[in-house]
Amino acid sequence: MSLFSTHRAVREISVVKVVLFCGGLGLRMREAGGQVPKPMIHIGTRPIIWHVMRYFAHFGHKEFILCLGHKAEVIKQYFLNYDETLSNDFVLNGGGSNVELLGSDTHDWQITFVDTGIRASIGERLKAVESHLGEDEMFLANYGDVLTDAHLPTMIGNLENSDKLASMLCVSPNYTFHVVALDESPLVRGIEDVTSANLWINGGYFVFRRAIFDHIRPGEDLVGKPFERLIAAEQIIGHRHDGFWAPMDTLKDKNVLEDLLESGEAPWRVWASDPASA
Repeated sequence: MSLFSTHRAVREISVVKVVLFCGGLGLRMREAGGQVPKPMIHIGTRPIIWHVMRYFAHFGHKEFILCLGHKAEVIKQYFLNYDETLSNDFVLNGGGSNVELLGSDTHDWQITFVDTGIRASIGERLKAVESHLGEDEMFLANYGDVLTDAHLPTMIGNLENSDKLASMLCVSPNYTFHVVALDESPLVRGIEDVTSANLWINGGYFVFRRAIFDHIRPGEDLVGKPFERLIAAEQIIGHRHDGFWAPMDTLKDKNVLEDLLESGEAPWRVWASDPASA
C-alpha cells in the first residue's frame, strides 16, 4: 500500500488513546459562546467536542484524554451530567419514571480530565498528559474543534506501516481568497483561487509514536520547533485528504456547520452513514 494511499484498509488497526486539546481561550469565538469554552459550543444538540469524540469512537478509539484549561469546569460538568436521550431514541414509560434507551453513544467511553493550564501551548499540554498514555507506543491527537470524514484507519495504518514518528492530516484550504505570485519588482506574475493552487494545510488530526516526546522542548508549541525537527529528520508524513474538512474558528464557521447538520448533509457524522460498523 502506498504511503499516502487513501485506500480503505480492511485489516484490523490498533485501538489507541486519543488526546484532545481543549483548553485554549478561543478568542475568535467569543461572539458565539460568550464564556463557554470553544469545544463546548454546540452544533445541533451537542458541543463540537462531542462530534469530534464520536468520530474517533466510531473507529473504535474510545479512550480519551482531555487537555483542559480555560473554563475546564464547564467541560467537566457537561460529561458529569451527560444525557444520552438528547442524541438517541428512547422509550419513556412509568409516567416518566423509566427511560429505556434504544441506542447509546458514550456508555463505553473512558475520559480522563487533566488540567493542563489556561495559557499553555499545545506542546506543553501534550507533555502534561504524557504519563496518562501509559506504555502505549502510538496515540492520536486532535485540536478538538475541527471536523472531517477522513478514513482514520488508513491514516493510522500508513504510520504503522512506516518507520516514521508522526502523521498529520493535510487538507486543501476551503477559504475564499486568491494566491498571488510576486517578483522582486514587485510585479504580480500570477493569481489563482486558493482552492486550485495545490496548497495543503494542517488539518489538525495527528497520529504519533511515543518518541514524539523526545522532540518537544520545555515551553514549545507542537507545530513549530518540534515539527521542524521531525521534518529535518524525515520523520513526519502527510495524509492527503480531498474529502470533507471544516474548522470552527468563527461564528460564520459555526453557522455553516449548523446548516449542514440541519439539512441532513453533515459528512463528518460517519457514524450515521455507517451505523453497522459504529
